[in-house]
Amino acid sequence: MPRRFLCLFAVIGCALGAQNSPVIQLQHLADQPPTASSHASTIEETPQGLVAAWFGGTAERAKDVVIWLSRRPQQRWLAPVEVARGTEDAGAPQYACWNPVLWQQPRGSLWLFYKVGPSPDTWWGRVQESKDGGRTWGKSRRLPDGQVGPVRNKPILLPDGTLLCGSSSEDAGWRVHMEWSRPPFTEWHRTPALNTADQWGAIQPTLLAWDGGRLQSLVRTRQKVVAEHWSSDQGRTWTPIARTSLPNPNSGIDAVRLRDGRALLVYNPLAENRSVIALAVSADGKEWTKVTDLESTQEPGKPDLARNPGELSYPAVVQARDGKVHITYTWKREKIRHVVVDPARIPR
Repeated sequence: MPRRFLCLFAVIGCALGAQNSPVIQLQHLADQPPTASSHASTIEETPQGLVAAWFGGTAERAKDVVIWLSRRPQQRWLAPVEVARGTEDAGAPQYACWNPVLWQQPRGSLWLFYKVGPSPDTWWGRVQESKDGGRTWGKSRRLPDGQVGPVRNKPILLPDGTLLCGSSSEDAGWRVHMEWSRPPFTEWHRTPALNTADQWGAIQPTLLAWDGGRLQSLVRTRQKVVAEHWSSDQGRTWTPIARTSLPNPNSGIDAVRLRDGRALLVYNPLAENRSVIALAVSADGKEWTKVTDLESTQEPGKPDLARNPGELSYPAVVQARDGKVHITYTWKREKIRHVVVDPARIPR
């Protein structure tokens, strides 16, 4: 067996085998995926089991990139199926699909938001509905002009029934904004841009709801750190974006508020590349503690962190009804990895 695979297996084995490690399972969604490239996954729990989606094709931006979905009604992921492609607009050519986001409506439908277009600075948002946990899907609808929905991470449901979506645009530099709507998502609203490109290069917010009605948005940046901003009025206005202590190699992040009150963040813990993916935990959203590396493609004894031997990126995270945390992320742009974490094993 080649040395690079032995090194990778050693890292994975360490994560799974260490005493009291929070990582209890690690696998691919599909050992033989239907496309050469897979990226930007999303994961959600439905009454019928776990569901994951991602975009895949020959390569990111290629016109053959569509949205794929896999269900896990019991203990095994089913073969991926295509659920959306960039040909829904009558008379338009096929465009690439991007950044699917799944959201399970309480006591309702499973919704799939995704983007279509030649590039992130020109794409538009679409949404479609499944009433049976992702087995079948209704007709895709284009969102109103100027709206893209949740740009990469799951939205959060506010106490008044509004769905708040962390969003961003890339047509005038990287800028964050928020959007909100309610099922069936025909009427949308949004904030102005919450930063200028010369202040922060920030996109792809992940949202956390804290006690007392405070909302936190953690964002990916070009400044090599995870940044944050806060809202106390249900996401209508936000504090200025500010840096956290967490490094970020210009890569997607995702977070979830656990039922025990803590927040769990999945991120790349290096400033230079995406070769390591890790967990961090916080009791208040301000102070973060790294818990463990989920996986690394850095070879032992080779500390050249500027080199990227294999990308591990774009995580998505959800806590299931049984308390376990399920994480998906891109594995070398070829496959989607699924990790199960027991938060009870994460020290307080």
